[in-house]
Amino acid sequence: MTLAESVLTGDRLALARLLTRVENDSPEGRAALTDLFPHTGRAHLIGVTGAPGTGKSSLVNQLALHYRKLDKRVAIVAVDPSSPFTGGAVLGDRVRMRDLSGDPGVFIRSMAARGSLGGLAQTTAAMTQVFDAAGFDIVLIETVGAGQSEVDVARLAHTTIVVEAPGLGDDIQAIKAGILEIADLLVVNKSDRPGVENTERALKSMLDLAHPTRHVFLHHGIEMTVDAPVPADVNAPMWIPPILRTVAVEGKGIAEVAEGIARHAEHLRAGGEWAERERARLRSELEALLQEALVKRFRESIPDGKFESVIQSVYDRHLSPWDAIQMLVNGGQK
Repeated sequence: MTLAESVLTGDRLALARLLTRVENDSPEGRAALTDLFPHTGRAHLIGVTGAPGTGKSSLVNQLALHYRKLDKRVAIVAVDPSSPFTGGAVLGDRVRMRDLSGDPGVFIRSMAARGSLGGLAQTTAAMTQVFDAAGFDIVLIETVGAGQSEVDVARLAHTTIVVEAPGLGDDIQAIKAGILEIADLLVVNKSDRPGVENTERALKSMLDLAHPTRHVFLHHGIEMTVDAPVPADVNAPMWIPPILRTVAVEGKGIAEVAEGIARHAEHLRAGGEWAERERARLRSELEALLQEALVKRFRESIPDGKFESVIQSVYDRHLSPWDAIQMLVNGGQK
C-alpha cells in the first residue's frame, strides 16, 4: 500500500511521513500529491495572521477545541520562523497547543518558513491539500507573524482572520501594506487589556475607509459628496469584516469567532465566491509551481560556471542586473 492510500484510510503515521516528504519536496511526495488531488476540495481553509504577540497560537488552540466539541476533524499548519542554526522550525506553537495533545481528531504540523516571504512556506499549500484529502473538515493555517508581509495567506485560505491586540504600539500599524485589506474577520485578542477601545475604534475607522458608502471631501474649498461605485450585481450583499473581541487564553469570545467564520462561509457559498476563491487559489499555486519549474529548467540549461560568472560581472559593476538577465535569457548576447 502506498503512502497516499494509507493516508486515505486514516493512518496517522503514514500522514506524518507523507507531510515530511511533501515539505522536503521529494519525488515520492509529489507522486502522492498527484494521487491525493482528486480527493481534495472539501475542507474549509482558515488562515490566522497578525503581528507577533497578538495571541495567534492561543486563538488557534481555542478554535480547534471549539470545533472538536462539534465533532469536526481539525488540522493545524503552524508556519514557524526558521532556526538560524538548523533551518528547521522552532516549534514554539506546540507549547501553546498542549490542550490538543492526544486527541485523534486533531493533527498539528509545524513547518519552517525557510526564508519564504509572505508569512507562508512554499509547501504550505501542498500540506493543506494532504490534510484535505485525509478527511479533515477544518484546516487552520497560522502564519509566522511577520506583520506586514503576511498577505499570502489570503491567496490560500477561504477565510482569513487578522488578529490584533491592544498595547502593541501604534494602532496605524494594523493598516499598513494591506494587512487589513485581506481580513474577512478582525479579532481584537487580549481584549481585557487597557486600550482595547482605541484599537477597536482605529479598526472601525479603517473599515469605513475600505468599505465606504459615500466619500465626503473638499475640492477647492467646496464640500463634495461622491457615492461609492455600485457593484455589477446590485443584489449581491457586501461582506463587511466583523470586529470581534476575544481573550483566547480564557476561551472568551471563541464561539463568536467560530460563528463569524460560519457566516462568512455561508456568504461565500451563497454568492458563488467560494468557487471563485478556490479557482484563484489553484491559479496562484499553478503560477508558483510554473515559476519554480521554469527557473529550474533555466538553471539546468546554463553552462557550468556561467551563472556565477555573470554574478561576478554584476558585483564588479561591469554589468547591471537588467543587462545580466538579458544576457542570460538571450544565451550570452545582450
